[in-house]
Amino acid sequence: MIVLVLLMTTLVLAQIGLEDFVHDLTFAGRLTGAALLVVSFTTLVGAAAVLDHCIRQSFPHSGLVALIGAFAALLTNAMLLAQTAKDGETATYPALFGALTAGSAYAVFAVWRTSVVIPAPKRVAAALIVSSVIAIANFGYQNLFQPYQRQTRPLITVSMGKPVLSKGRKAFAVPVDITLRNHGDVGFYVLGTEFHAMGKQVPLSPKDRLRQQWRTDAEQWSKSSEVNPLSRREMHQPGELVEAKPWMTQGSWVESNDTYATRVVVQLPMNTPYDQLSFYATASLARKDRLVLQPPLAFVAYSWGREKVPGWLKERQSSGLDSLIYRARVHENNALDERTRNPRYITVYWQFGTHGANVFSSIKRKGEENRIPTSAETNEVVGRYGLVDLITGPVERTLWDIKRQR
Repeated sequence: MIVLVLLMTTLVLAQIGLEDFVHDLTFAGRLTGAALLVVSFTTLVGAAAVLDHCIRQSFPHSGLVALIGAFAALLTNAMLLAQTAKDGETATYPALFGALTAGSAYAVFAVWRTSVVIPAPKRVAAALIVSSVIAIANFGYQNLFQPYQRQTRPLITVSMGKPVLSKGRKAFAVPVDITLRNHGDVGFYVLGTEFHAMGKQVPLSPKDRLRQQWRTDAEQWSKSSEVNPLSRREMHQPGELVEAKPWMTQGSWVESNDTYATRVVVQLPMNTPYDQLSFYATASLARKDRLVLQPPLAFVAYSWGREKVPGWLKERQSSGLDSLIYRARVHENNALDERTRNPRYITVYWQFGTHGANVFSSIKRKGEENRIPTSAETNEVVGRYGLVDLITGPVERTLWDIKRQR
């Protein structure tokens, strides 16, 4: 039974350790994979030592080696049991590691009862304590500290060039430069991006506006993503969408210390009723060290089409917000979670309407698209998979100087 427990531990740890050592997305994860491979070799040697200690006794210290192998199996199986019980979503692996933990505990007890000769008890005890502390510290770093380390966020900047008049001076164009800078030490998948321009009418009051009018303006702040200033003379009207488009390819990525730049052009007739243009640029990203995005990030549905879409999305459509939906499979960043958690899919919603546009992402199990997660669940998903939403704007420009050049 002891040999069977150690051999089963060797097989399981070797499989998980090799996958982590070769494919894990972080250095700490690959270090964990290497540690699991070392432990699997230790338990394999321990299984051979158990046979020698109980049968042939050809090696004088086989009992000590068997005890060390059983102790390494107990410590590792117990930590993996705690991890799978905490984050696992299937019963198979918690049951497996529970059985291996119990079997390893019995192996330690059974080998110890055979009166194992320890040539240097203090040195052996010190070695076991040090190795245990290192293993627990690595486990704690990988599973406790790392998921909550300081987030890294790229930066989007938006700048306007000089407006250009058409040949017949009946229209004008405003060039807008968008730059994404990633100064962090990790790369990001680009799940979705959007640029949109809003036109505003801003007539001036012939006299100072009253306090009650300021209050009325302030009441609109909770009803719109646009926040117009409380002004003594300016009378801001609700903005209207002039143009919206993606500005990066969905499913692509930006590496660490990399920069991406593009230019969009917004064109309007000279007789446009707007007094101001407001520009916004947003991006929905995911850290490349927290998940693996399986291509393609493919289009799956329109909110106004015949495809089945979530009910909450239909409600938004009825209020004037249409959506394009994209989806792709995601994989966990380590072998243990990949084996013990249900498959996840990332869904990207690219939305637009009369009063603006936006893009956002969510990661859920298949079939849960209709379920609205709690704020705690949302925060857990954002932290686990490194989801980042970047928003820049409004960057505003008045049009009076252009419109007067007739």
